[in-house]
Amino acid sequence: MELEEQMGNQADNHGITIATTSADAPAPQNGAAAEPVVAAAAIDGSVTAVEKAPPARIDKDLTSPDLFLNRELTWLAFNRRVLHEAEDERNPLLERLKFLAITASNLDEFFMKRIGGLKQQVVAGMHELTVDGRTPQQQINECYLVVREIEQRQREVGPHILRELENHGIRVRLYASLTDDECKSVRDYYYKNIFPLVTPQAMDPAHPFPFVSNLSLNLLVTARYQNDSDPLMARVKVPIGFGIPRFIRVGKQNDFVRLEDVIANNLDLLFPSMLIDSFELFRVTRNANTERDEDEADDLLALIESELRDRRFAPIVRLEVLTGMNPVHRGMLAAELGLDERADVFEVDGMLSMRDLGELAAIDEPALHDPPHHPVDHPRLTVGRSIFHVIRDAGSFLLLHPYESFSSSVERFLREAADDPKVRAIKMTLYRTSPDSKIIGYLCDAARNGKQVAVVVELKARFDEAANIQFATKLEEFGIHVTYGVVGLKTHSKVILVIRQDYNGLRRYAHIGTGNYHPVTARFYADYGLLTCDDTIGEDLTELFNYLTTGYMPNRPYRKILPAPTVLKRALLARIEREIKASSAASPGLIQFKMNALEDVDITRALYRASQAGVKVDLIVRDTCRLRPGIPALSETVRVVSIVGRFLEHGRIYYFRNGGADEFLIGSADCMKRNLESRVEVVAPVEDPQLRKELRVVLDIQLRPNRCQWEMMSDGTYVRSATADAAPACQQAMIDFAETRQTEATKVKKRRNKGFARRAVRERNGD
Repeated sequence: MELEEQMGNQADNHGITIATTSADAPAPQNGAAAEPVVAAAAIDGSVTAVEKAPPARIDKDLTSPDLFLNRELTWLAFNRRVLHEAEDERNPLLERLKFLAITASNLDEFFMKRIGGLKQQVVAGMHELTVDGRTPQQQINECYLVVREIEQRQREVGPHILRELENHGIRVRLYASLTDDECKSVRDYYYKNIFPLVTPQAMDPAHPFPFVSNLSLNLLVTARYQNDSDPLMARVKVPIGFGIPRFIRVGKQNDFVRLEDVIANNLDLLFPSMLIDSFELFRVTRNANTERDEDEADDLLALIESELRDRRFAPIVRLEVLTGMNPVHRGMLAAELGLDERADVFEVDGMLSMRDLGELAAIDEPALHDPPHHPVDHPRLTVGRSIFHVIRDAGSFLLLHPYESFSSSVERFLREAADDPKVRAIKMTLYRTSPDSKIIGYLCDAARNGKQVAVVVELKARFDEAANIQFATKLEEFGIHVTYGVVGLKTHSKVILVIRQDYNGLRRYAHIGTGNYHPVTARFYADYGLLTCDDTIGEDLTELFNYLTTGYMPNRPYRKILPAPTVLKRALLARIEREIKASSAASPGLIQFKMNALEDVDITRALYRASQAGVKVDLIVRDTCRLRPGIPALSETVRVVSIVGRFLEHGRIYYFRNGGADEFLIGSADCMKRNLESRVEVVAPVEDPQLRKELRVVLDIQLRPNRCQWEMMSDGTYVRSATADAAPACQQAMIDFAETRQTEATKVKKRRNKGFARRAVRERNGD
């Protein structure tokens, strides 16, 4: 969100979510600069007016800061749209609680990654302006204003949801409200199952201020001996995680009490025969940016392991305390943790670490959740035949996750590759997966079955480094050739290449995806995948893997795939320029991108130039978007929408009308500088006419007004029009599309089977 007095021409609302446009105001068309009407400010329906941004200054080279929105602030605006899902009373209560937990978790990562990085720039004395005209310190200051507002909204909606849940028998109670019998039961449970894990740490001349771990919940306890007026101070970490829940069940019903409340009311176990003067809750967030220079590393694995140790002790970037903490204690904590008490201490009136509400959101109460969603099998991936024969006959398949099953497509592809005696080799990139993933097992099975297996494991996948080190170690134990990609580049592509001895020689089969090989996220991330045996794509991927396993950079002859960082950005810019040249008043060009983020300045400028040339530009951007639509003489033909719903939009689609020769691309890369210039990404063409129709369905469904859709105004604000708010969710439309397609395919199959059966009877009867 962007506050006018601090952010110039990119003013955003002072509210958390954008309400529908008024009945008198027509819905904006093609991103036209309609004036925003209201911003929802609270769950009770009160609203505040949106301030109109001043006109943008348009210079010939498109360098004016007015033309670009700030990366950090537009991401925070996305988190506000997620928070709206928690506020929306049409969503089931436990789903609303889930969205609230997600917004809190998002803010934690924002501080660890984005605020942490900005603070490093400030410490390093960097004063360079961003493309939108801000210094690092200005960005921190403005982000803090937005964060404090978001947290206020969280504190309003959280208690409201919990009160509503009480009507359904789900209660979070204070320890003081428990009966004597309930107190005894909870105390006994705590003493047997948690108390041995709790370690009080004194703070006095003999005991320096203790280390406080990232995102930990802590009690600052002030106690004294009887008949002694001198207070003693200790820190007690609340041991959440590793099987210890934040919410302790009371009895057999859905009654819960918070663990910190239990510990605070049983401090006599930790401090026997002492008087407890006070206990105060606090929480810290540490910087997650601890990367070292790979070029100077002899062993990348050892480098990442040392980075993980560094992150554990990284500088603290945020201190959260409960409202009413003793000012002396608050100042002491800020000083000990090296923080600016005025700027970096966040007071919370309510619950610290709302991300833990995800525990309650998982309660099995079907009536309080969305209707269960069960992915369908892809109708053309025939069961009972080799998946390689099916792909060979079809040429290519488009997979739509989570609407279509990850297990019966991608996992099946790897499982059969591991077992098929004709498969000679498997090559794969692995960015993220889950500890219980079958993917790792299938790769190990393949190696055990004598196949050549090469896996490129990205050790620097943020927050998954430790897990990926374990996966890499396990794979190496089975004799799998494990590499860690190219020095200086993250391997973010999602690719599997299988080489099989077919009847007519070696044939390459491939999967190219937009999402990670992660079976858990595949159930709630909206992603796309291409299963293909296209010879040229297979040859291109062979070159790609040779690059990944050697790091050698000759001029590799890629003919279909567009890999980053060597080809992709240049190819996208060339296609935008091609669209400009092919566009005319009689036949205007059309560019449609669906992605998580539009941050790259060169791509943004190119899209501005396309709009100035009359090309229609539709952008479906989940979160960060620098481009401002609907600015006269600059982006009048641009429309930007964001889709937020029960599934996380994660897929990337690039479409160009190309003078009528439609071009569709899917892949792993967003239009961000890091993706295009410092990561190994793969984007591939979708050429089969039927698969293009399926991608057209995806784009059309999301571009039509629907309940999941938010439209960006020219000042960077987002509105949900009355038409969109009343229309069914596009994600439900995708569920219906996948289920209908499978049902129709099943009917066709049954008719065919009946026809075969009748023919067989006639043949037996001599007809």
